[in-house]
Amino acid sequence: MYLPPHFEENDTDALHRTLREHPFAALVVNGPHGLDANHIPFEFDADAPPHGRLLAHVARANPVWQEVPDGSRVLVVFRASDAYVSPNWYPSKHEAHKQVPTWNYQVVHVHGTVRFTDDARFLRGIVGRLTRTHEARVASERPWKMSDAPADYLETMLQAIVGVEVTIERIVGKSKLNQNKEARDRLGAIDGLERQGARDVADAMRQAEARRTD
Repeated sequence: MYLPPHFEENDTDALHRTLREHPFAALVVNGPHGLDANHIPFEFDADAPPHGRLLAHVARANPVWQEVPDGSRVLVVFRASDAYVSPNWYPSKHEAHKQVPTWNYQVVHVHGTVRFTDDARFLRGIVGRLTRTHEARVASERPWKMSDAPADYLETMLQAIVGVEVTIERIVGKSKLNQNKEARDRLGAIDGLERQGARDVADAMRQAEARRTD
């Protein structure tokens, strides 16, 4: 990933927050047929040495767990907010007209090694934790629990998946939030994004502005 120093995200808490708040990511592998990507939700375990681990599962019918040997290096790409930024939102554009469109975004790349498992305890654990985490975000409804499903049906479904564990070697974050612009243009972009309803990016930019003044 191209990473100019002014866009590099070095805040560990911010990186971990992206992994937790935007868990649906792309697992990129280099298999026998070349590069391949699978899009799956991950659980982030920050306490596992040396830098944490990512846990997930794929369908047993997915060939990735047979084609990629345990210990292979992989990349997992998490994407947070993103939005188009119009040059018309920069006050300086209306003076010198020396601005162009851009795209603001936040991404995290996790580099590590992968292993696959069909251990029943692992599978029940990851499915149960992912379910509790995301059912808790479903508003005004009774959370679904694994015990809601008949035991034989649940067992059949668990046998149809394979566990994924990525041991993290390093985490690289990029927050491209107009840090290379002057203050009035950054604020103009925030206002423009808010008018367009892109509040996630606008909020991220406001937080970046607050850190500048701390």
